[in-house]
This record gives sequence, C-alpha cells and structure tokens, in this order.
Amino acid sequence: MIEYKGADVNELFFQRIEEGSDKNHHLKQDEFSPSEEEMLKSIFLKPFAASTNTYQFTHNVTLDLNVLYNLSKEIHSNENIGESAEGIISHLLTSSRHPNIKEGELFIVRFNNILLNNKAVEGLGIFKVEKKDPFIETPNWTKEPALLFKEGIGEKKLDKACLILFDKDPFTILAYDNNSNEAVYWKNDFINLDFKKDHVNNTNHFLEMTKSYITDQMPEEFEVSKTDQIDLLNKSIKYFKEAENFDKGEFELSVFGQEEEAVSSFRSFDRQYQNEMDLELDDNFKIAVQSVKKQARIFKSVLKLDKNFHVYIHGDRELIERGVDGDGRKYYKIYYENES
Repeated sequence: MIEYKGADVNELFFQRIEEGSDKNHHLKQDEFSPSEEEMLKSIFLKPFAASTNTYQFTHNVTLDLNVLYNLSKEIHSNENIGESAEGIISHLLTSSRHPNIKEGELFIVRFNNILLNNKAVEGLGIFKVEKKDPFIETPNWTKEPALLFKEGIGEKKLDKACLILFDKDPFTILAYDNNSNEAVYWKNDFINLDFKKDHVNNTNHFLEMTKSYITDQMPEEFEVSKTDQIDLLNKSIKYFKEAENFDKGEFELSVFGQEEEAVSSFRSFDRQYQNEMDLELDDNFKIAVQSVKKQARIFKSVLKLDKNFHVYIHGDRELIERGVDGDGRKYYKIYYENES
C-alpha cells in the first residue's frame, strides 16, 4: 500500500493519556540520529505497508464538522504540529469517555516523502500505545553488573493507529485498532471514517462479493458441486492476478463463460450486495495487487472429504470426476501425468 523506507520523520509530539496528565514532549527532525529515525519509521509506518483497506474522513451531517479532519488540515498547512496536537489530544479524550478504554501514550508524528501509489506525499500519524513489551536492558559493565527489567515500545503492531496521507482531498487514511472488541471509539468517534471510493476498495469489495456469491448464493439457485465452486473461485482469483485493470464484462466471461443464467444471477446478487453494504463499485478500475494477495488466502481451493482427505484443486476442473459406486459410496477420480 505504501512505501516508507525513503520517508522522513519531520517532527514528533507525544503525551501520556490519562486523567489530569498534561506532560508532553515535542521533538524536531534534527533531534533524531539516522538510526533513531529508522527505528521510528519501522515502529510507526511498517505496519501500514501491508494495509489493504483505505478510508476517508466522513460525518453524518457535513465533513466540516469532523474534528480530526479539520485538525489534520491545520497541521498540514502549518510549519509544525504546535497547538493542533493539543487539539487532537483534547478530541481523543472527549471521544473516549468509556470505562473500558485504557490509558496510554499518544504519539503524533509528521512524515514527509511517504510513497502512496508511487507518489510522494506528506503524512500525519496518530498512534496510541496501551500495552508495552517487556525487555531486558544489558548491564553496564563499567559498574556493578545488573540486569534491568523494563517495558517499552517495540516493532510489533501498535494498539491503535491512524495514518492520514495528504493526497488530494478526500485524504487517504490507513487505520487499525488491535483492541476493537473493547470499544469502537477509535475509528467511529475519534477518526470518524468510511471506506474510500478507490481502486483498492473496489478490488477488495468485488472479490468479497464474488466469493459470497459462489459459496453462498449459487448453491441456492443452481445444482453446483463443491469442485465446481472451487473451479469458479480459482477462475475469479486467476483473473485478478493476471489482469492489470478490471473490466466487469471480461470478468464475467472469464469466470462464467456463456452461462447466461449464471451471469444474470451474478449481476442480480451484485446489485443486492452493493445495496445492502451501502457500496458503489465501479465496472472498470485498476486492480490493487496487494489486495488480491490478501484475498487469495481466503479463496479456498481445498475439497474436504470426511476427515480422511483434503484435495487441493488449483488447475483444470476437467481432470477430476465425481461419482458413486455400486455400493453407494461416493468417490472422486483424479487424472494426472506426474507426481512429486
């Protein structure tokens, strides 16, 4: 999704988030050594490199009432984080008045030269750390040796994170919440976001819709075997892996061929799915490679037979036959040329 290795950490602001705390610290780029800057990028930006969903700011009345949207625009247009960081902390405290919400540290980081779709953009990262990693500090051998057991922030995925990328408005947002079962305030109240209408989410949602149609809807309308379903799933993901740009008509022909009833059923399900999920998917879009890689993991090509066999079907559907013998036992016949 993003390339962060050539990015710069422009400045960093952090504060303890708890009732009555107002202690904070503000660091500029020239206060970091090169190795420290690399560590900061690894901790704060690396988790977003594999992101496969993009978001944008929203509000149920008007976008101008979205607090974080306005504060992030202020930071983007000013030379430093300054008072806007205090506004972000105040907004977080207002958004998180819930007994299950944990205390922690909030980091607000300004980045330059993050690559988004191969274009350099500025970014604003907001990170909340609620859980720390234990570590052992090695002894100072010039003094009496002793091991110090401490807690700190490591390179694992942080608890809550938001990266606002300042491409053209609507800005692209990457976000996650590792403790989403405890409270929904981070994405809903603090950021207030919705899926962005772009090629990334077009790719994600269309693949999710296709999988739902083949595995759930088709068996209700047609007599379709598990091997047929797996074949259709394989054809679907194959199209997305091989094409650079999605064309809905080409996709339907590639997956369903000349089966007009199946195509008509698929289109009807597509309209219903978009309506129920409040989506608006394009018929033509650039395919997001990272999203295809992630979705491919859930496009199962495994045929499970009782508890005895798992058959992985990756290729020609015609090389596997299904039948029933004279004793009523079900079987599959598989044709092949080589084994390894």
